[in-house]
Amino acid sequence: MNRDEFIQTLNQGLHGIPEYEINDILYDYEEHFEIGLSKGKTEKEIAKELGDPKSIAKSYRVFSKISEAENNPSPKNLFKAILAAMALGFFNLVIVLGPFLLMVGLIFGLYVVSVSFIVGGIGSFFGTIVSPFIPYTINIGFRPITSISMGIGLIALGLLMLIGSFYLSKLLYQGTIRYLKWNINIIKK
Repeated sequence: MNRDEFIQTLNQGLHGIPEYEINDILYDYEEHFEIGLSKGKTEKEIAKELGDPKSIAKSYRVFSKISEAENNPSPKNLFKAILAAMALGFFNLVIVLGPFLLMVGLIFGLYVVSVSFIVGGIGSFFGTIVSPFIPYTINIGFRPITSISMGIGLIALGLLMLIGSFYLSKLLYQGTIRYLKWNINIIKK
């Protein structure tokens, strides 16, 4: 593979990356060729030393997606970064996606439980207050003050769990970005 073929293949593989980054990357590889030629190497030798331009482009796309997810936090950007990392191989499909889906499921479960506690607490609180005015209500044996206190306690517990879930979501996001960076560095070595 000569210089032009290498640069063209690399350029085609960098689609989806911002134009200024593509220009910087291509400039760096042009410079590698210039330095290698000045040392007396052939274009084929330089291309062989640099590696496969398709793999190089793929790793740059992954880094770009990870940087985008880090700079603009959103579930969409995080999902794009994970998909890009999985494209590097089957190993990443198992190692990245499995634990990520497990953690997302657990955090989703925490959100559901916290909202359930809040709704249950509101039901207990208002149900106790309105029960004397509704005919045919079932008395389960609690005193009204106990039911109202239990309702307030459930609401407070649900709100605390909801706040904790928000913090865990943020922690999961940041941890996933760090893990993806680490994973990519391991693959590159």
